[in-house]
Amino acid sequence: MSANPYTFHTLPNGLRIVIEVMPDVPSAAAGFLARTGARDETRDVAGVSHFLEHMMFKGTPHRTWHEINSAFDAMGSTYNAFTSNDRTFYYGWVPRDRLRAQLELLADMMQSAIPPQEFDMEKNVILEEIARSKDNLVSVAFDFLMERVFAGHPLEWPVLGYDDTVRNLKRDQMVAYFRRRYAPDNLILIVAGNVDPAQVIAWAQELCGGWKAGCEGPPRTPPGIGTGKGHLTLTRFQQQVVMWCFPAPPGSVDACETASAASTILGGDNSRFYWNIVQKGICPRAGAFHMDFSDVGSIILWAMCEPKNTRAAFDAMRAETEKFQTGGVTPDEVARGRNKRLTSLAAEAEAPYDRLKQIMDDVDYRGQPRTVEQRLAVVNAITPDTVAQYTQTYPLAGEGFLISAGPADWI
Repeated sequence: MSANPYTFHTLPNGLRIVIEVMPDVPSAAAGFLARTGARDETRDVAGVSHFLEHMMFKGTPHRTWHEINSAFDAMGSTYNAFTSNDRTFYYGWVPRDRLRAQLELLADMMQSAIPPQEFDMEKNVILEEIARSKDNLVSVAFDFLMERVFAGHPLEWPVLGYDDTVRNLKRDQMVAYFRRRYAPDNLILIVAGNVDPAQVIAWAQELCGGWKAGCEGPPRTPPGIGTGKGHLTLTRFQQQVVMWCFPAPPGSVDACETASAASTILGGDNSRFYWNIVQKGICPRAGAFHMDFSDVGSIILWAMCEPKNTRAAFDAMRAETEKFQTGGVTPDEVARGRNKRLTSLAAEAEAPYDRLKQIMDDVDYRGQPRTVEQRLAVVNAITPDTVAQYTQTYPLAGEGFLISAGPADWI
């Protein structure tokens, strides 16, 4: 890989372009990052970002929904899209000689017609997604935790939105949000693969240069991580979920990799939770995960069990966390987690489809991409000492925010 594989360019209308040349692959991936998500909504339209993601596949001034999906298939594209609290991403992966066609299709989608005849039909699809999420106790507990931890901040509502906000959403409200948030000065075109950067820029100018700038909306405000307790009584379930949340670094700093390593050692595959809680029969499921945004992060510990075992499950989690906080970690634990992460990063870096998402993550949260070597170096720098230093800065001890959800009245 060359010392600087990146090309950066900004069109006059504000559309940023980030290109990574991967000369040894026969393919290319491209995607439009819309820097908008659930945290950019108001409560009355919660869920509009995710609903809009669906509608972007439903028709443009030049294509019907059927023509959009058929065009992806015709060029052999591996494509997808996702919406999160703070971003929406549309992307596809094709042989390098079909990149122009892929860019044209994605650019056309970014000018969606939000067809009125498809709006109500797709609304029913979203409402079904919300209903399915309510049938998953872990999902319900997580949404409840977010509501309590981020109370008063837009991160408190779920990406899917609520029954009432989606059901009552009008097409003109979505159109207004689309025009504000999908302006070119709030979009980033990211391309990775065996490409000619000058040609990609010329294509982008041809396809996107006529879009009008004008992103609107209030600036994002960093949230805090609350402390406290909460209980949600749900008699329709037979199990109980406990979740315990602690502050962690945001995704914009290298320490987020240490946070991920810590959560893996505590609650990943073959982790302390697995061997000392699950395998000892205290509860069938227990884990930990690191969640990050550009300006805040958290580590969430959780367990699911029979209601009568809730106290035992929580006590076991607390005991393991206290050992982790005071006793540190072993070189073997760090090495196993580190090597698994290194393999994952290296494998992703070989395919433009996965590399595209790595670049997207860096550009969105850090402002610029990191090379594969830079990413690997951050992981290689994790040691038992750096994990110990991490727990001093972000202790997994104290009150945190504790919730339980299920039929038992426990907290």
